[in-house]
Amino acid sequence: MTPRSICLHGPESTGKSTIAPQLAKHFDTPCVAEFGRTYCEAFGTDLTMADLVEIGKGHDAKTRAALARGRFPVILDTDPLMSAVWGLMMFGRRDPWFDTWHNTADLYLLYDIDLPWVEDGTRLFGTAAERQRFFDLSRAELERRGVRWALVSGTGHARYLATLAAIERSSRD
Repeated sequence: MTPRSICLHGPESTGKSTIAPQLAKHFDTPCVAEFGRTYCEAFGTDLTMADLVEIGKGHDAKTRAALARGRFPVILDTDPLMSAVWGLMMFGRRDPWFDTWHNTADLYLLYDIDLPWVEDGTRLFGTAAERQRFFDLSRAELERRGVRWALVSGTGHARYLATLAAIERSSRD
């Protein structure tokens, strides 16, 4: 059974924002764009923990609206779990709000750091060590929350095909 919601999760510059609309087109379903990017483009990247909570709440509201339309799977370009990881990356902690949030996706796809990091004006953590830490924290958050997830690797079109294969495998489980 295909999940109702699929969240693309992981560090910056791993292909989530490229693949999300492709998946929505493939399934002919809604795509909830990365709310944090829109927020940072409007207000800058000098974020506080309160900003991360607002990003999480904004993303959650957009996700709930997309789910209410009843066309599945809704594709999510990150969600509040990723905002919690940002809190860990930026401040070494997560706001308690993130632990009270329970509208998790049915499937998380964790994108590997096997693509080159690309500066785009909103990204912050581009060194190899920062990317590895971000990836490790992203995986740890999925495991801590006990959600269903799969790792996606590969470059170019193979990454997209690996995404589809992960979704197909999850649908059989």
